[in-house]
Amino acid sequence: MNERIGWLDCASGASGDMMLGALVDAGVPLAVMQAAVDAVAPEPVRLSAEPVRRNELAATHVRVDGTESHHHRTWTDIAKLLASAPLDEAVRERAHATFLALAEAEAKVHGTTTDRIHFHEVGALDAIADVVGACAGFVHLGLAELHASPVAVGSGFVRAAHGRLPVPVPAVVELFAAAGVPSYAGDVAMELCTPTGAALLVSHVTAWGAQPPMVVSAQGFGAGTKELEGRANALRLLVGTASGAAASELVLETNVDDLDPRIWPAVLARLLAAGAADAWLTPILMKKGRPAHTLSVLVAAPYADAVRRVIFTETSSIGLRSYSVTKEPLARSMRSVRLAGGEVRVKVASYDGAVVNVQPEYDDVLALAEATGQPVKSVLAEASRLAAQEIDEH
Repeated sequence: MNERIGWLDCASGASGDMMLGALVDAGVPLAVMQAAVDAVAPEPVRLSAEPVRRNELAATHVRVDGTESHHHRTWTDIAKLLASAPLDEAVRERAHATFLALAEAEAKVHGTTTDRIHFHEVGALDAIADVVGACAGFVHLGLAELHASPVAVGSGFVRAAHGRLPVPVPAVVELFAAAGVPSYAGDVAMELCTPTGAALLVSHVTAWGAQPPMVVSAQGFGAGTKELEGRANALRLLVGTASGAAASELVLETNVDDLDPRIWPAVLARLLAAGAADAWLTPILMKKGRPAHTLSVLVAAPYADAVRRVIFTETSSIGLRSYSVTKEPLARSMRSVRLAGGEVRVKVASYDGAVVNVQPEYDDVLALAEATGQPVKSVLAEASRLAAQEIDEH
């Protein structure tokens, strides 16, 4: 049976209200989101949806009203609200992961810890409504996978609670850098992707790239607040079922024997940022006994030119070979398990509806081990055990 999947077109960026609008426009009842928001918000907050046009394209704009609170909540405040709220457990976990990612990004940007920083945008009621409402919407859709295009972030400057900030704002940069999200400025000198939108993408998207093979059953456009000249300021969500066809991609390869090996980690990182699905090195022995590496890059056709540019500008390669391959990814989802001292995200892969692989995110494991002083292997083993136990219970 083909699984239900989604794809987000982020050519005009992403924000909390755009995400809500896209979900409603794709068929999620507003009442589903409102019920989740009511369960968490400490003060009355009302969602309303209205049909609008963005560059002559019909879209849905979701307004969040009743958010004139001046209470600047911390991450701890938000975590307590989520923990005590009568929410569906899946909604709670997604909202917790979203706010935690945002809190960690803000803390790093400001050089402090999540428990010490006071939020303004993050702790505001509209952010609570955006995050909890969107999480409830995605849970309602029941997607096995959510794909997304590279994200347009904009350029220029924006006025925020901390003063005048460059676009993309530091929290968005940190969120995308930590999660390996591909992004680009685009052709609009304004903020296209907000921290809330970025955090929702990071916590929900399972794969980045062009639209995957799918039979589309619903399409939704979530309108941004502003009207942009020459483009629809909207986030598009496609919902449907996987077509069953294996995705066709390219492998680009080159042999390199004269590059300083210290450069390779940066090259691999830039390839992934340019849209590569994967990139790896294979040690080889070339003619005359010279040690070298084969650089291999798996990439969808729309991002092949950007990947070629990185290879030719960042390495000493003077030529490439390429060939087409088919890729058959397993359905994947992200969960979180709570250990003593913090949380670890876990990637769950399924085949034919059954879980076949459970793997804790190594970066989370390493960070928790460093924070608590525990051996990395102990944190990894405990996270794996808790994840397996949780899956068995469900």
